[in-house]
Amino acid sequence: MRCPIETQENAELLLSYSARRLNPESSAILEAHMELCPACREFRDGQRALWEALDQWDARPVSPDFDRRLYRKIEEQEQMSWWARVFGSMAWKPALPLAATACLVLVAGFISVNPGTVTAPVAETPQAREVEQVERALDDLEMLRQFDLVATAEDSSRSM
Repeated sequence: MRCPIETQENAELLLSYSARRLNPESSAILEAHMELCPACREFRDGQRALWEALDQWDARPVSPDFDRRLYRKIEEQEQMSWWARVFGSMAWKPALPLAATACLVLVAGFISVNPGTVTAPVAETPQAREVEQVERALDDLEMLRQFDLVATAEDSSRSM
């Protein structure tokens, strides 16, 4: 016989044996194998201990008003708005500081990787400086000409 632990299908055979659902012929063959195979014997002993513990376990009795309390809780949950269901539970609240910290780390990482673009000052050439001075002078002359026109108009209105 091939060792039942080696394949998944044969492992089901060991579980059936442990649950006492195996026919007597297969049980006899498997017991003969377990005398020779330490892995199967260890599995059998572990399953026996588990089944014995389950046989000795007594479940607590359910309270008489269990159904009424359960249906009331279900009804309360159904009547809650989706907003209250999502944000009303306490399960996510401990994760909020962690999420905020993660967002701050992401923003800081984004800023450090993509700093604002800094433009280097343009070096002025002597020719560019002269052109700028000429433009300023022309602007100043235009402003003075306008003042002169205003002053001339005021003088002509006074003399009349």
